[in-house]
Amino acid sequence: MNRPALYAALLTVLWASHASADALSSHEAIAYERQAATDPVSRLAQDLAASKRKLSRDRTTGYLRSLLAELSIPESSQTLVFSKTSFQRDLITPNTPRALFFNDNVYVGYVADGAVLEVASVDPVLGATFYVLDQRAASPAPERRHEDCLRCHESGMTDDAPGFLLRSVFVNPEGHPALSEGSFLTKPDSPFEQRWGGWYVTGTHGRSRHMGNSVLQAGQHNETFDRETGANVKSLQGRFAARSYLQQSSDIVALLVLEHQSHVHNMLTRANYHTRIALADNRVVNQALGHPPDDLREATRHRIEGAVEPLVRAMVMADEAPLPDAVAGTSAFAADFQRRGPFDGKGRSLRQMDLKRRVFALPLSYLIYSPALDGLPPLARTQFWQRLCAVLNGNDPLATHLSPAERNTVLQILRDTKPGAPACR
Repeated sequence: MNRPALYAALLTVLWASHASADALSSHEAIAYERQAATDPVSRLAQDLAASKRKLSRDRTTGYLRSLLAELSIPESSQTLVFSKTSFQRDLITPNTPRALFFNDNVYVGYVADGAVLEVASVDPVLGATFYVLDQRAASPAPERRHEDCLRCHESGMTDDAPGFLLRSVFVNPEGHPALSEGSFLTKPDSPFEQRWGGWYVTGTHGRSRHMGNSVLQAGQHNETFDRETGANVKSLQGRFAARSYLQQSSDIVALLVLEHQSHVHNMLTRANYHTRIALADNRVVNQALGHPPDDLREATRHRIEGAVEPLVRAMVMADEAPLPDAVAGTSAFAADFQRRGPFDGKGRSLRQMDLKRRVFALPLSYLIYSPALDGLPPLARTQFWQRLCAVLNGNDPLATHLSPAERNTVLQILRDTKPGAPACR
């Protein structure tokens, strides 16, 4: 190939990489808006359209309870956020917080008297997909939304791919964020004292302090913000219009699980997107050089390794901040969550909780069972399992936070509960 043609091909690759840096979903290898979704919410929408299922409406919360039941989302997963950080922000105040519910693959947002339910789901190929459900329709079905939701849910805060973000902000008594005082993205590595600003939090957490349950009063700043009055709150009685909600709690354990889960989901999407884009670039370069299209270049292999590594770290909870003190919730969430399994032959599960030193008893995420993991491109999936096996076999620096007994237990659970998983020993 002559040099000008080679330069042109390489410029094509650079342009594609540059274009995807700001919005990975728009890359031709992803085709987010054009590709049909296959997540649980899209399947529900198809069933509703075919009259195979039907949602029922109640006078207080509309279709919320029925939608949660159809998607197998426990009501005990409710958490409450009162900062105006949603597109229905005008309706959100400390007296009318936004409620979030979730299971392993779907998130539902409810605002009292809101026109729609906000729904987000994890698609095995597309990652986070977003829907609304009309609360006033006679026969509603979730409708997929792109541009409106991605304005917030595809940015540097979500690693430039469609994803989920939990923000902790200082808010005034009306719920408006005081962004001049700073804000935080809440992830598993977040310091406890930076979490849950603008959220209600029910449960005990000992001597540690967070930002939840409190507002920034006139004359206060981030340095003088009162964390004490919001600590170890067991009841939200009198704080919001309870009759408009399914639960009276915003369970601290549910919040901790929500943070872990949303982060792992984002890392799954990141690994998926970056691998697919790397492989598309690989084909362009091979075509320019006259090589077979599937020849895997060394640079591409490194890109895939780099895409998968944050996912491995998230799955084994390598960066999780330890709990400063033991925590306990105020709802049935912890019990509901742990009983779902799956369990190995000895009755053990990756859902079992510690809640003293860390959230989970064993440092491997229950999202190892996620369809989004199985939906990774084959090269990324192979890389993930190679890295995970190295960690679980103790042959990797990431293994230092797992004891030999923990690694052995995790391997036994995987052997019994994850069909098709590679044998790590």
